[in-house]
Amino acid sequence: MVTRLPSALGTDDLSIAELCAARLDGELHRIGDAWVPIDEPDLPAFRAQVVAKAASRSLVVERMSAAWVHGALHAPPRPAQFCVPMAARIAVISDPTLEVREVRLTPSEIETIGGIRCTTPVRTAFDLLRDMTTMDSVVITVVAAMLQQSNTLDRLVRDRLVSAARLPHKARALSRLDSAVAHAVDVVDGVDAADRVQHAVEVGRVAHLEDESTQREPVVRG
Repeated sequence: MVTRLPSALGTDDLSIAELCAARLDGELHRIGDAWVPIDEPDLPAFRAQVVAKAASRSLVVERMSAAWVHGALHAPPRPAQFCVPMAARIAVISDPTLEVREVRLTPSEIETIGGIRCTTPVRTAFDLLRDMTTMDSVVITVVAAMLQQSNTLDRLVRDRLVSAARLPHKARALSRLDSAVAHAVDVVDGVDAADRVQHAVEVGRVAHLEDESTQREPVVRG
């Protein structure tokens, strides 16, 4: 029986020599930590599998990585961002190519896409709006791209922010959301928010990496 290879390949599927040869032959190209067929449809399930190549399946794709899975970014961010529910029991993760943090996460805030666990669009936007390590312009542009895909996301995220008690950075998050709503309907020279995301994230990544020492929280089980 012929075993079908996954859409997102790694060295656990083929040797590095085989992967490089396929790339030289024009059959594969590199996205993040995965090697993928050049004709693979760019669907959420495919993007989730690409992100998952960077880490254990026990982790949940979140924040900017989740935004890419949901179609709000043109390329997966580096480093890839994951989280684990605080109730989960996993070993300490120390990997410079990943950002992993513990968060309070309910089952309803996780969806399975292509067999990979990822935060829902509502939870993804909620987390991004409260992420003070990422520049306002980057968060606003990415969330605006997400809002363009849903008529209800603004209301659901706003309700979540307003109803949360003792939420850090609540006013800033709501202000960012207001700006994202305005940005989502703003069309400049025929280029919408989704088309501007890549540049914004590339600019934002510089500041993000500069602040990385204060952002990353290794997962430690007490």
